[in-house]
Amino acid sequence: MNPIIKANLKSLQKTTILLSHLSNDHLTNKSVSPYHSSVGSHIRHILDFYNCILNPSNNNFDLTKRCRNLEVETSCDSALSYLNTIKDGLQNLSCKDLEREVLVTDDLGLGKVDVIYTFSALLAQANSHTIHHYAIINYILDGINISLPDSDFGYNPTTPKSLNLN
Repeated sequence: MNPIIKANLKSLQKTTILLSHLSNDHLTNKSVSPYHSSVGSHIRHILDFYNCILNPSNNNFDLTKRCRNLEVETSCDSALSYLNTIKDGLQNLSCKDLEREVLVTDDLGLGKVDVIYTFSALLAQANSHTIHHYAIINYILDGINISLPDSDFGYNPTTPKSLNLN
């Protein structure tokens, strides 16, 4: 399997583990300052990003046109179902898919822009985007006193590990 697809699937597997440790109440909890966002909203956002990649419109990958299925934010079962659909889509990609150039539309803060990527670069961005949102989720989990059995959850692989000097 291509290492970019493999890395994305490995990152998304963490969502499966996360969801197995949460109730629907945990998923929707918005009590943590300063943003008062929920774990569910971040999971939905991550998966919507992948959905845009796997379902382009007229061969345009418009990252601003997310489906925003709110049920994913409130139901662990719905989130898991959406996740499995995304994982299946990634597993069905071919090496030829990864090599092609694609037109990506995004809003970088000054309005929509079109950028030419390789499909591999778009998936690499999706993986980094996922890990970034895992870091925010980890902050929320800490605020609601939930810990995961994964000490790397929310950390980019390039983040230096602190040395234990004791």
